[in-house]
Amino acid sequence: MTWTEPTAWYANLASFYAAAAAFITSPAGEVLLVKPFYREHWVFPGGYIEEDEFPHQACAREVREELGLTLVVGGLLVVDWAPSAGERPRAIISLTFDCGTLSTLDDLELPGQELDEVAFFSLGEAERHLPENVAPRVRAAAHARASKVPAYLAGGSAGRT
Repeated sequence: MTWTEPTAWYANLASFYAAAAAFITSPAGEVLLVKPFYREHWVFPGGYIEEDEFPHQACAREVREELGLTLVVGGLLVVDWAPSAGERPRAIISLTFDCGTLSTLDDLELPGQELDEVAFFSLGEAERHLPENVAPRVRAAAHARASKVPAYLAGGSAGRT
């Protein structure tokens, strides 16, 4: 068996993208989604994790940038692994964190260059507003919050735990 230099070893490992999202609800359990102007569908507040940034820090940063809010990022609710698809050449791991509840949307400061709208939706409405592969995260996050057990999805489908 031959030894491989660490630089060569790591250069040959698979790489993937990583994103962090916030699961925020109203006191009635409605899910907060945002509508980017550059997409046809709604999304959870969040975005890609930057190099040398912890996922929970990325979630907090994105909520600050997108909603103008400083929220406590709670526990991890959903891990969703999706293989490469379409124009995305690498797999992506999406981490959804519990960011609590908001009683009103009045104090939000939407950045005009990124988001058109923000709204609360019932679980079913939220699922219909999200892309098909992301919609399962809604109920998975709600269940994980209630049970205090994170959910694992594989490409939007229930995976092994």
